Amino acid sequence: MPAGAGSFVVRALGADDVDALQGLLETVPDYAERITGYPPGPSDGLSALVSVPDGFDPAGKYGIGLWDGESLVAFADVLLGYPAPTTAYVGLLVVRGDRQGSGLGRVLHEAVVSLAADARADRLRLGIVATNAVGAEPFWRALGYAPTGERKPYRYDGLESTVALWDRAV
Repeated sequence: MPAGAGSFVVRALGADDVDALQGLLETVPDYAERITGYPPGPSDGLSALVSVPDGFDPAGKYGIGLWDGESLVAFADVLLGYPAPTTAYVGLLVVRGDRQGSGLGRVLHEAVVSLAADARADRLRLGIVATNAVGAEPFWRALGYAPTGERKPYRYDGLESTVALWDRAV
């Protein structure tokens, strides 16, 4: 944990943490609406903890949380070995709505980098949905990510967009 991180604790989330994660996701309804077209649903917390891409071994999925005492203040979803064996894919990194802009995302990202390094990954990769790009791109760029030039169609129910792939070295 970086110096000055105070009483924050980073730990893996499990089944007992679904309610805390659901509560966190409900503090950022604008994020859910930008990427799904809907406010957070009642099972989004569980989905964030267990969903994996088709064909990916769930054993490679890690949900890690940044806790401030009893409060979950940030969450990251990381897939080790996706889409390639030496890549770690950041599926989601979200900070509590009332704590955004306070550096907590950067603190949790450092834990993601450590997790990837421990797994011997050499690249971190993520996708930015175009409907979320205004807020997401500056954050990820500040953490050293850059667009790869790859874009893919993105669809969630009635929402149609694109996703731009970004990466950086571990």
